[in-house]
Amino acid sequence: MSLAMALLALQPLQDMAVVPVPEPAVTQTAAADHADAPAPSTDIVVTRPLAPDPAEAVNIKSFEATQAVDKAVFRPVATAYKHDVPHPVRIGVHNFLKNVHEPVVALNYVLQIKLGKAAETVGRFAINSTLGVAGLVDVARKKPFNLPRRPNGFADTLGYYGVGPGTYFYVPLAGPTTVRDALGTIADGLVLSAGIGTPFNKKAFAVPALAIGALDRRAELEGTLAEQRLQDQDAYTSRRDLYLRARAAEIEALHGRQPRDITPSPAPR
Repeated sequence: MSLAMALLALQPLQDMAVVPVPEPAVTQTAAADHADAPAPSTDIVVTRPLAPDPAEAVNIKSFEATQAVDKAVFRPVATAYKHDVPHPVRIGVHNFLKNVHEPVVALNYVLQIKLGKAAETVGRFAINSTLGVAGLVDVARKKPFNLPRRPNGFADTLGYYGVGPGTYFYVPLAGPTTVRDALGTIADGLVLSAGIGTPFNKKAFAVPALAIGALDRRAELEGTLAEQRLQDQDAYTSRRDLYLRARAAEIEALHGRQPRDITPSPAPR
């Protein structure tokens, strides 16, 4: 595995959308049916995460170390990037990095037999790579094309065909993942590095792309992370469960079992 492929393979780990899982609605009839029901038990109920976490102690240490590095280094740099770099430049970088991943998205829609979405993604890539100046401008999402950007990858395809998440683990500096998602991101990198080749198999492209991509994602996530820091009593467990619920929701959405309101990371503001 080349260095470039490995670096690019890590990129999607923090691109997973954070999607709240809606609570089921309670109708008046249902409420009446439960009016005479016995009071709920006060016993403590221990729930399991959506994926096994046998290395929880190690993962917590990795999470805490990452948070310390983030506080000392990444957060200040990301804040400076967001405040000091002109908005059009940040938007261009964001769009370029997303456009680079479009061939992987299209291929996985083909594997999922979603040929309409695959064709739309190929169209997005072609339009943005030409009219959008190598993807710096997301022309395809605007009129008259109206082609939305959709996230997809080999981890999603594995989940679509019933492969479970496997063991959860926290990658230092990169973030949460599972065995399935890690294998999927490596496969994504292989498509770009080995399947497409230049420039994705060149260190001169891969290393800066990884660094700038990480900076872009960290800057756009600051608002969400700041809110979580204020609310979380158990930050590790909360973020693990939020990640796993979001990934489960994304797989369900591929089957049409919930509205497709799961979007990639928003454009920088």
